[in-house]
Amino acid sequence: MGRLNTLDDWLNYQENLHFQDIDLGLKRVKKVYLKLFPKGVSFKVISVAGTNGKGSTVAFIDSIYQQSNFKVAKFSSPHILKYNERFVINGAQATDEQICSAFNKIEQIRGKTSLTYFEFSTLAALIIFELEKVDVAVLEVGLGGRLDSVNIIDNDVSVITNIDIDHVDYLGDTRELIGFEKAGIMRTNTPCICADINPPASISQYAHQIKTQLAFVKEKYTSDIGLIGKHQQQNAAAAMLAVQKLNKTLPINAIQIKTGIKYAQLDARFQIKTINNKTVIFDVAHNAAAVKVLSAELARQKCPTVAIFSALKDKNIGLMINEISLIINQWLLVPLDVNRAIDMKALSSEFGLNHNIHVCDDMQDAINHGLNDKQYQRIVIFGSFHVVADALKILTPFMKNDEEEIL
Repeated sequence: MGRLNTLDDWLNYQENLHFQDIDLGLKRVKKVYLKLFPKGVSFKVISVAGTNGKGSTVAFIDSIYQQSNFKVAKFSSPHILKYNERFVINGAQATDEQICSAFNKIEQIRGKTSLTYFEFSTLAALIIFELEKVDVAVLEVGLGGRLDSVNIIDNDVSVITNIDIDHVDYLGDTRELIGFEKAGIMRTNTPCICADINPPASISQYAHQIKTQLAFVKEKYTSDIGLIGKHQQQNAAAAMLAVQKLNKTLPINAIQIKTGIKYAQLDARFQIKTINNKTVIFDVAHNAAAVKVLSAELARQKCPTVAIFSALKDKNIGLMINEISLIINQWLLVPLDVNRAIDMKALSSEFGLNHNIHVCDDMQDAINHGLNDKQYQRIVIFGSFHVVADALKILTPFMKNDEEEIL
């Protein structure tokens, strides 16, 4: 190992350290965790798993605690523009120095135990949050639940959001199998909130088996919500119930809950900007269930719409297209520079003859097409975190105000 002086150095090192990007299982990461925290972490933990809605629910919980005197941290993934987005304490991202220091501590103690990129980030979050002496940490599960590195922590409350078909190679191809994997974050005699409106039986079965205090979201949250979309009512309700489960040790009042939910923010979840007099919507919807929700929100206002779209090759892209095809008048397809990206020929083949598609050279080309074409008043950018990230890298400098002219 050469000298690792910068955060980029560390991340490049981690990307090539383990023999595969995703390697589910707790044995390796737990071995390192127990060396770092032989007595466990000192703060309360809320773990959040689910197919969609995890990030929003984490954002709601984090925002609620920010209305109090409690010090709150959140760990989420993936990041959109900057790796530091994964580690936030009282609304402020961790610095490069904090993250590199945590990585160095992990490297010194892991010995010959190989860790993935995500396992490094999970352990780094715990080190940073412990040093910052936070009162509560909200941890977003990366993939699944049972075998995800976040599950090395014995949480105080668990939350399971929407469950749908995604990551079938790792989690199974039915909601029952996926539900079982998500249920793995439950703990005996510990509260779990389930926000799925039609939960698979495997959730209740596992809760009964290990004697988890399982509660379902029965009423949507109907007051002001900071995030756009009717589906956020369910996520907000789950966040409220999760916070209330910790009220004996971290008391939160109704006003703090209401204010936190009202002012919660999260980038790229139906995030709307006006650019060149056009409505531009950024959304990280990257599976059929999420795209269906996105389509429903877009349908609330009829408007000629162009999509800037791409996806990862392991997704059910045909289903994603079908869920939103009636809303989209033209598709601008963009290549992604990541290992799991689908190539443009294969992506084009997912569209039928009745779709108006144009293959773009890159994201800049797609943005130019979308903003210059006067037929369309609305641009929706979706399909993957990578799609949104690529677009935001270009457009963020021009989004300081609600409306910007860039071309």
